[in-house]
Amino acid sequence: MELKLERCTIRDYRLSDAESLASHANNRRVWLGLRDAFPHPYTIEDAKRFLQGSVPGLPRLNFCIDIGGAAVGGIGLRPGEDVHRHTAEFGYWLAENFWGQGIMSEIVPAFIDYCFKEFSLNRIFAMPHSNNPASARVLEKAGFVFEGRLRKNVVKDGKILDSLLYAKTM
Repeated sequence: MELKLERCTIRDYRLSDAESLASHANNRRVWLGLRDAFPHPYTIEDAKRFLQGSVPGLPRLNFCIDIGGAAVGGIGLRPGEDVHRHTAEFGYWLAENFWGQGIMSEIVPAFIDYCFKEFSLNRIFAMPHSNNPASARVLEKAGFVFEGRLRKNVVKDGKILDSLLYAKTM
């Protein structure tokens, strides 16, 4: 996959992304918005394991967010199975030094359009933690609808948090 956007590219990861990935992913503020399968601290060894596809619990389809030739984030899709086979969950992260610049607001709609075209999906959803309003805003800008609050749904960094359920359908 390769989607060239105005300020970045969504592409497949490369083994050569390890150093850039480790550098940008090793950030506690990034980690706080993600699942625990995303380690912190994030080392070069973590990056290599991820790039070799040996980290359980992550989305099955992962793509690199590339800015200026550097791996500065990721976006992934976890397709459903059985009766949920036309549904998928997605998630994303971006290096902190690129936050607040509208980059994810450019990436998410393009990625979602790609996923609806390339995969047999009727619904794509995301569940940001309730303490991540910036992610909720990105989803709303991309046309996702807030469907509900899953109370006390996750434990992150020793805190019990709600999840916010957002979805977009074909």
